Parts: sequence; structure tokens; C-alpha cells
Amino acid sequence: MCAHVLVAEDDAMQAELIRRSLLAEGHTATVVHDGSAALDAVRRDRPDLVVLDLMLPVIDGFGVCRVLRRDDDIPVLMLTARAAEDDVLLGLELGADDYMTKPYSPRELMARIRTVLRRSGSAAGRREDPVLRAAGIAVDPARHEVRCDGEPVDCTPAEFQILLALVGEPERVFSRRQLLQYTRGYDRASTERAVDVHIMNLRRKIEADPRRPARLLTVFGVGYKLSGTRP
Repeated sequence: MCAHVLVAEDDAMQAELIRRSLLAEGHTATVVHDGSAALDAVRRDRPDLVVLDLMLPVIDGFGVCRVLRRDDDIPVLMLTARAAEDDVLLGLELGADDYMTKPYSPRELMARIRTVLRRSGSAAGRREDPVLRAAGIAVDPARHEVRCDGEPVDCTPAEFQILLALVGEPERVFSRRQLLQYTRGYDRASTERAVDVHIMNLRRKIEADPRRPARLLTVFGVGYKLSGTRP
């Protein structure tokens, strides 16, 4: 089950953690940081699920949920730092499908998201293919497989996580530090310079000419990006 999830969270670090966890599960994600942007993203992208922080600026989570339930039936999982019973009950009365109280573990959040998606049937009905595709590269998180132009590619765990991030958001520029975060737990001794080595090795595997890369590009002074969106 591959879903597109809208993450509406004003804390940038929390939002990035959720986004990375979703990508690792094989989903795609859009991140916004206020309630007005969340409603715009819902109308534009038609996500399968909204992870909605209650304490959003501009329009708070209650207001966003109220509009969503008036206009749509997209599943909503609320995040709240306020454990007061009245807040939880109001969120559920407004139509939230589930809620979690901060702090929470990413693993539990992903389990709750799977449950809400399974219960709603939205992702299963619209997206049966869990494979991420961009620039001729296909990454299957469930099977831990990579193909380039249809041919299998052997990747180390750290290379796989880096490629998963890049394919999940083609044309986005990732800094070395950001890519390093994806390798934590796979290569604990890594430094930012080790990311350069992973990129060099990936180029040998996915580029026709690693010295003149056409897919995995360096953005000088910033980091790396995957160029091209052809499947």
C-alpha cells in the first residue's frame, strides 16, 4: 500500500522526521507548516491521508479539520501536545480518524498511519504500486530492490537509503548532512564526507558515464539532487 500523505506540522524537525519515516515505508509526502498551506495542499494534491498538528499557525488544526470534514472525506490523523481530554474529544468530534499525543515514537506513528489507511481503503483503492520511480530508477522499499532502466542494481543499505530519499523527491536538493541522516543506523561511523563516497559509488551503478552524471547531480556548495522525473 503506497499512499501520498500530507504532513501539516509547524515544527520543521518533527515534520522532517515524519517525512523520512513515510518515505522509508514506501509512501510519498508533502510537508506544510501552517493551516492555510495545508488546505491549499489538500485541494492541489488530493492526498490519501493528512497528518495534522493541532497547534498550527494561521489556521489551527481544529479549523483545518473542520473545513476538511465540511468539504471532503480524506482521513485525518491528529497530533497534539495537549493531552487534555476536551482537546482529544473535540478533534474526534470534528471527524479526526485517530490521534496521537506528543512525544510519540515514529514506529508507532507509522503503525497508526497504516491502520487508518487500511481502514479507509483510500490508498489501497488508488495506489497499489509501492515502488518509487524517477529518472529511470525504480526503488521498491518493501522488497529492498533497485532497478535502473529495468536492470537490477545492487546497493549497500546506506546507498539504498540515500537513493530512496532522492527518488522520493526528484529535483529536490539534499545537503550532505541531510543525506547523512538517512544512513544513520546503517553506517554509524559515517561523516558528511562519507556521503560523497556513497554518491560516487551510486554513480558507478546508475550512470552511463559516472564522470559526467546525467541523473545524480552535484549542486555545488549545497549537495546533491536526482535530476529528471521520467519513470
